[in-house]
Amino acid sequence: MYDLTQNQSKRAIQLPIEPVHARTRKVALLGNFPPRRCGIATFTADLQAALDGVEEQFGFDVVAMSDDVYDYDDKVMGEVRQDILADYAAIARRLNTEADLVCIQHEFGIFGGPAGSHLLHLLAALRVPVVTTLHTVLEQPNDDQRRVMDGLIRHSAKLVVLSRKGRDILMRAYGVPVSKIEVIPHGAPDRPLIDTAEMKPRFDMAGRDVLLTFGLLSPGKGIEDAIRAMPRVVETSPNALYVILGATHPSLVKREGESYRESLQNLAEELGVADNVRFVNEYVDLDRLCDYLQAADVYVTPYLNAAQVVSGTLTYAVALGKPVVSTPYWHATEIAGEGCGLIVPFRDSAAMGDAIASLLNDDAKRRHVAECAYELGRDFIWPRVAQRYLEAFEAAREQARTKPEVRVAPLPTPSLIALERLSDDVGILQHGRFAVPDRNHGYCVDDNARALLFTQRAEAAGMRSPALEKLAYTYAAFVEHAWNADNGRFRNFMSFDRRWLEEEGSADSFGRTFWALGETAALARDADLRAWALHLAGRALPHLDAMLYPRSRAFAVLGLCAVAPFGLAGALENLEGMSGALMRTLEQNRRPDWDWFEPSLAYDNARLPEALLRAGASLNDAAMRAAGLATLCWLTEVHTAPSGVFRPVGSESFNRPHQPPLPFDQQALEAAAAIDACWAAFDVTGDAAWRREAHRAFAWYFGRNDLGLAPASSESGGCHDGLCPVGVNRNQGAESVLSFQLASCAMRAREKVRQVKAAC
Repeated sequence: MYDLTQNQSKRAIQLPIEPVHARTRKVALLGNFPPRRCGIATFTADLQAALDGVEEQFGFDVVAMSDDVYDYDDKVMGEVRQDILADYAAIARRLNTEADLVCIQHEFGIFGGPAGSHLLHLLAALRVPVVTTLHTVLEQPNDDQRRVMDGLIRHSAKLVVLSRKGRDILMRAYGVPVSKIEVIPHGAPDRPLIDTAEMKPRFDMAGRDVLLTFGLLSPGKGIEDAIRAMPRVVETSPNALYVILGATHPSLVKREGESYRESLQNLAEELGVADNVRFVNEYVDLDRLCDYLQAADVYVTPYLNAAQVVSGTLTYAVALGKPVVSTPYWHATEIAGEGCGLIVPFRDSAAMGDAIASLLNDDAKRRHVAECAYELGRDFIWPRVAQRYLEAFEAAREQARTKPEVRVAPLPTPSLIALERLSDDVGILQHGRFAVPDRNHGYCVDDNARALLFTQRAEAAGMRSPALEKLAYTYAAFVEHAWNADNGRFRNFMSFDRRWLEEEGSADSFGRTFWALGETAALARDADLRAWALHLAGRALPHLDAMLYPRSRAFAVLGLCAVAPFGLAGALENLEGMSGALMRTLEQNRRPDWDWFEPSLAYDNARLPEALLRAGASLNDAAMRAAGLATLCWLTEVHTAPSGVFRPVGSESFNRPHQPPLPFDQQALEAAAAIDACWAAFDVTGDAAWRREAHRAFAWYFGRNDLGLAPASSESGGCHDGLCPVGVNRNQGAESVLSFQLASCAMRAREKVRQVKAAC
């Protein structure tokens, strides 16, 4: 690579950076940048300079990705230390204030986390359009790479690929619509097509037939095969000189010194072509690089990776009119198909030598191929490439201006048909066969607590009827009967013949029941029901030490937030203790790529960040609110399919530590929890993005999901038991029906608030 490190200023950039509040018409380019030495750094610098040269209305600044300490010039507005997750959030906040668009130069290895997954945190926090240049497009990514690619696809208004092959892979392997993809070639400098003899004396190569390969030297580029081809070339062109231009890759030097370069020199000696192979172990600036290219008769790319979608070095060579001899990696095949060179098999030094010789020994053929290459290369010069990027930027900004808000409108008319069908004078039955209540499995306090919670939220949202009031007392009676005063616990399961099947239910059922009592005490319009709920919550509160697991604690925290204003003895102390325990659990389990409370994702996931958000608001604890927002941002990424629809964590994902979730089976419970958590985040931040996320999750019930099928019924208020790979689970149990009803309540309550504010 050429060297752009000259005349660098000595200004170090530190994070976090104080935001500038005046908005500017600015595009921020995020990627590696000189004096860091690599292909992405060179590309980012060239693109920034080219954009500055063709567009005066915008400013083009750089956010530099750093793996070490660098002295950047004043083109760099900020830097992100590759492995420091907090830097990604800090720069996102600044970009939201200062930039109108962000253009990301993506290569998996330049970002922190597995497969560069730290970048997803930045993308989740950005509120400006994103255009992403994909320097690598993998046809068969591993799980981590796929997750990162899905996130890039989801968050980018436009995806730029540097070859047609990259576009084809995005469409075939990732399902990206062609309208989202821009094929913009790698940029290259512009020089006239001249006789190579003019430049050769500058490098002591007069009278030689010059072959050239340039780039950072490292294994895997096939240089050995090109050297092995030289004896065959020398047979007919004894004055041939193969110039291998470029310093050894810095990371290789750190590990092995110059042993790889020395092995190549030894190979040339063994083959008797040492006088025909010249190693130039240096970084060269752009002008010197172009001089070398203009001195070369043939450019050689002997690369070994067939899946290489783009080669910047190949682009430079073609733009300067160099005939190419190359192995059949994707980009070379695409270029050679335009008449710019010859393709030889991988690892076939004999074929490579013959191809090179055929060009060196036929002046007319070589000139014709050079002219074809130069003509094609006019599309690669940086001013034209920069203009194409500007068009992509404008398309992305226009898309952001016209993008409709995700809404499900109108909200469904409230219906109690399904709820009444599942309920009798004891409570709500757990399961259904299709829409028919299944008495074989009886009742549980979990579902009756959910049902009690629904009745109070429904009334608060404006749904009032004698039927709803009757159901509330039925569910309250079940919860009262479930309380076991002897051991300070709630029983959970009851058979259809009204026999308790246990003396003590799970901690989760205890926590959920306490939550329902807390909200009933806070929301009930009926004074008697409110007094009962507060009384039973007071009896249960001293026994909350049974909450030893994150979800049971989260449920209890939500209940404590509801009763704390009543001055219930021990409520505030328990709220502080349990929310503090959740914070400690989070810190113990957090990893750079796993911002979560447990090693595995399970059920009702969003209740955990919701609990921290609600507790942080109640206790005025900024750190707690920040942790709730961070984990909810992370979970929102997990909850998003490549198509952008809400995708709950599939139940097949449970007990898979630190693994991306599987898509099925999808449960209605997860959408309801996500909606509540998004509204909690909205309450804390006022950010309309959380309103959009709530609507996106609610749309899952009506077919905006992976299958395009609607689990919920507005007419009955019923909901099927989730989505499985082959379709909808046709059963309708209490958990699913109540999840849909609670989700509808949450959306209806917010719509009611919006209407009131609009009227004022």
